[in-house]
Amino acid sequence: MLMQMLEAGGVAVLSDGLRGPDANNPRGYFELERIKRLHRDADTSWLASGRGKAVKIVSHLLRYLPDHYAYRVIFMQRSLREIVASQDRMLDNLGRERGSVDEDRLMAAYDAHLASARSLLTSRPCFATLEVQYGHVVTAPAREAVRIARFLGRDLDIASMQHAVDPQLYRNRYP
Repeated sequence: MLMQMLEAGGVAVLSDGLRGPDANNPRGYFELERIKRLHRDADTSWLASGRGKAVKIVSHLLRYLPDHYAYRVIFMQRSLREIVASQDRMLDNLGRERGSVDEDRLMAAYDAHLASARSLLTSRPCFATLEVQYGHVVTAPAREAVRIARFLGRDLDIASMQHAVDPQLYRNRYP
């Protein structure tokens, strides 16, 4: 959703299109396979081609980004219960078996991961960070689009960003 907003707002997106839209994510994934190999690939010179563009990266890979670039990280967060519900639905749709989950251990691990990610983002000068809550983007997309545009220091199309958010796709809510 965030990548859709950025693209609609006028930010070029760095994506390879290999993982297209499907029933679980009808607007697509906006992923770049090369990002998934950051922890194994010592050559990061290709990152220079992403300057000024948006790229989706999961938080546990942030530590592998080299310090010689400046990154503006929009740290999208979502309730773990919603993430698990979404993953379960995707597994159901794919006809795959769900794993068993010790919810307390999973919550503790998730909280520890978020703390570690925040620590990384604040400890390395190459990162500037804006934290954004998934639910807030869905319920107040215009307000969040303005926050994002200010953070990026860019004149983005706020109305288009707002319209890129489809509340109907927020199917796994947790109170």
